[in-house]
Amino acid sequence: MSDTTEQSRTTGSEDENETPVQTRKATKRGGGDPATRGRTTIADGVVEKIAGLAARDVLGVHAMGSGLSRTFGAVRDRVPGGSKSVTRGVKAEVGEVQTALDLEIVVDYGVSIGDVARDVRENVIAAVERMTGLEVVEVNIAVSDVKLPEEEEEEPEPRIQ
Repeated sequence: MSDTTEQSRTTGSEDENETPVQTRKATKRGGGDPATRGRTTIADGVVEKIAGLAARDVLGVHAMGSGLSRTFGAVRDRVPGGSKSVTRGVKAEVGEVQTALDLEIVVDYGVSIGDVARDVRENVIAAVERMTGLEVVEVNIAVSDVKLPEEEEEEPEPRIQ
């Protein structure tokens, strides 16, 4: 009897030192949800493009930017390989979770500036928040000019030679 008792003690002591495979916890590689691994940063220029396109979509917005920036932009647009600047008249300050925007617009004559500004704010906020996930804390709008119906366009049609 003493032999079996001694044998079970030995077997018991071996089992205590070993960790059974069934009790080990399975862990995921990398730890946690894949969406939380790493950091995403969004450049100011990305938010400026989104806001510029969204503002131009609003009825009553004739152009973006001050007269001087539109003049330089018209020259830049005519240079071969140059592209239309969608960020003209838009300045963004982007943080980790929030952004603030300053827009400079030219409105068409006859529209309600207050209504156009409200519509621009709503459209810009919706587009930026949907596409970037950032919270838009403010959209400041400066109306720099009114486009009169009889005014000549700053970018006339090129003449055929």
